Amino acid sequence: MPPIHIRPATEQDLPAISAIYNDAVLTTTATYDYATEGLERRQAWFRDHVELGLPMFVGEDPIAGIIGWSSLSPYHRRPGFRFTVENSIYVHAEHRGRGLGGRLLEPLIREAARLRLHSIIAAIDASNEASLRLHQRWGFAEVGRFREVGFKFDRWLDVAYLQLLIPPETASGQKAGG
Repeated sequence: MPPIHIRPATEQDLPAISAIYNDAVLTTTATYDYATEGLERRQAWFRDHVELGLPMFVGEDPIAGIIGWSSLSPYHRRPGFRFTVENSIYVHAEHRGRGLGGRLLEPLIREAARLRLHSIIAAIDASNEASLRLHQRWGFAEVGRFREVGFKFDRWLDVAYLQLLIPPETASGQKAGG
């Protein structure tokens, strides 16, 4: 299998990012959205991330093209939450279970440290064992579980909240927030 290249997402990647997300909307509980998104919504998402300086990455296969993506988004828009972000990772259905999730998560953690962020939150459908294990392998700890807060595919869904506290020392040796 040819190597997968992980790189920052560009505006040209948005149709593929949207297609991967839309498949997850229709077939999984990775998102609790019911309706697929149009390209305009994904373009607004991209502009927002660029404006906020938050990272977005894609996994690109030389043959299949974009097969996964990841991003950090504001956890909450109130200023007191500015050092906390929420991560998203989506992998094309045909490429799941091959380690791409970890390869897309690693640069998010690295960028969070570079940006002097303090905490990454992952809100994961509690039945998504693969995503829970992935995040735990990268140091995330489950800090809470909300029972039956989501509803999709005619059933109630629990959400597990996992958190990674970014070490206070960044790559440059400076303390976060200092």
